[in-house]
Amino acid sequence: MLNLERLRTLDALARHGSVGGAADGLHVTTSAVSQQMSKLEREVGQQLLAKNGRGVRLTDAGRLLADHAARILSQVELAQSDLEAQRGQVVGELRLSAFPTAARGLFPAALAALRAGHPGLRVRSRELEPEDGVAGVLRGDIDLAVVLDWYNRPLPLTEGLVKASLLDDPADVAMPAGHRLADRAEVDLEDFADDEWIAWEEGEFCHEWLLFTLRGKGIEPVIAHRAEEHHTQLALVAAGLGVCVAPRLGRGPVPAGVRTVPVRHRVTRHVYAVWRADADRRPSIRAVADALRTAGAAYG
Repeated sequence: MLNLERLRTLDALARHGSVGGAADGLHVTTSAVSQQMSKLEREVGQQLLAKNGRGVRLTDAGRLLADHAARILSQVELAQSDLEAQRGQVVGELRLSAFPTAARGLFPAALAALRAGHPGLRVRSRELEPEDGVAGVLRGDIDLAVVLDWYNRPLPLTEGLVKASLLDDPADVAMPAGHRLADRAEVDLEDFADDEWIAWEEGEFCHEWLLFTLRGKGIEPVIAHRAEEHHTQLALVAAGLGVCVAPRLGRGPVPAGVRTVPVRHRVTRHVYAVWRADADRRPSIRAVADALRTAGAAYG
């Protein structure tokens, strides 16, 4: 009889590609991963791992069993979803992620409402960028991820995921209070063709969106400063070092010396939740999505 937890360990090894990655994904030690794999090898009577430099690789038998493990675990997830749906109760544990401004803007209200309304549900949350959140859902490390795309640049999703809209998040342009356009009621992105920009880190989805959008308007932006956090970007704007796109979700109070002006042709981030299709019937998934949607109603 194959042990389910050992199959889960093998599946994590196949997905992460290393003992350390599997340990991180399973929230256990590397020693625990090695012990589980040794026991699984004894159970099946075959070598599942082989040395590969300083790491390990799956043998042919290991890859074969890992393929079966992925299907078995998916069926277990589906069975758990069906049982939870049949029972109709919002209970158990749910692992949740969101990109930083969504975590700041949605989690406090949504998680407090879930704790009050569903005391049998335990939510564990963390911050993850959209691509990492989607990858976590696909690996099974995350049950539900809050992700985003932009009105003109969708985030690609693979098959096997369910997507539910939470809110549309308008973005303004933030500029120093003494900027020549600070008194405008509305602006266009083209108005800032000669300004220096404060943007996200290179390679991030939002950074690539900004370049894509400005270049589509015939502007080759000068990126003077990069910062992951919107609060840091706004602090740089307050110091007179450039302008930035400032979404409203999770923005909080704007620093003194900064003026935010709406964009005439609305610039919007679409914020939504994604989860695995085999977990679609879980009442806890629906309850969390509803709580996040209610928390998001404050923006727009």
